[in-house]
Amino acid sequence: MVFSEKKRLIELATDKIVPNPAQPRKDFPKEELEQLAESIRQNGVLQPVLVRRDRDRYVLIAGERRWRASRMAGLHTIPAIVQDFSAKDSAVLALIENMQRSDLNYFEEAAAIYALMRDRSMTQEETARRLGMSQPALANKIRLLRLSGEEQRIILENRLTERHARALLRIDDPIRRVQTLKAVIDRGLNVAQTDALVREVLEVKPQTPKPKRTFIAKDVRLFLNTIDHAVSAMKDAGIRAVSQRTETDDYFECVVRIPKIHSSTR
Repeated sequence: MVFSEKKRLIELATDKIVPNPAQPRKDFPKEELEQLAESIRQNGVLQPVLVRRDRDRYVLIAGERRWRASRMAGLHTIPAIVQDFSAKDSAVLALIENMQRSDLNYFEEAAAIYALMRDRSMTQEETARRLGMSQPALANKIRLLRLSGEEQRIILENRLTERHARALLRIDDPIRRVQTLKAVIDRGLNVAQTDALVREVLEVKPQTPKPKRTFIAKDVRLFLNTIDHAVSAMKDAGIRAVSQRTETDDYFECVVRIPKIHSSTR
């Protein structure tokens, strides 16, 4: 990544700074900010924020948490390093900072990487190079987004690792995948055990039950009417056919008697 050599350290008015729209971290817990704000009141801001100039304002590249806490602490200025970056470089650096500081979980990282590629029209190869990752590693990271939001929530709440998540991705059927995920949690399986369970699940082909024909009342009436029409047709042809029908709670019983010697009614 190549940047301009122009950079300078200044005291910058906090109200002249705006958040980076490409900032991958969206959640800044109030309790954490309050703790940092108290530290800033006691000790000041020990590390300057990094910004780029955008007309009459400055866009944060790194240090949004410090900037938010400084405003909470009542500071009107904050030490800042101003450097010339493009919007693309700014987005890349914001993501790198969060990844290096472990401020994002692996699903948030995957979403941020995908958003970076989409919004800045970057290929996987370019994105991987600028983030210092291999292309296969980046592709594996993005694949995590195939898991539903609910699956991601369950995985994170139960403190499963990224390798757990990648193992589950081998199951394409979402219903079987959720069932396997619940089994992993219930049994407290490690990554190796999860891999083994996934292999077992993939070896068993799901059976598709044959659809059963279920007749409803009007279907049965249709068949009974067909019998009645057949008997009426025989009578019209001079055949003295006789039908009898009885009905119970469980079934209809129809008896049709057709004489062997036909006599005309004419």
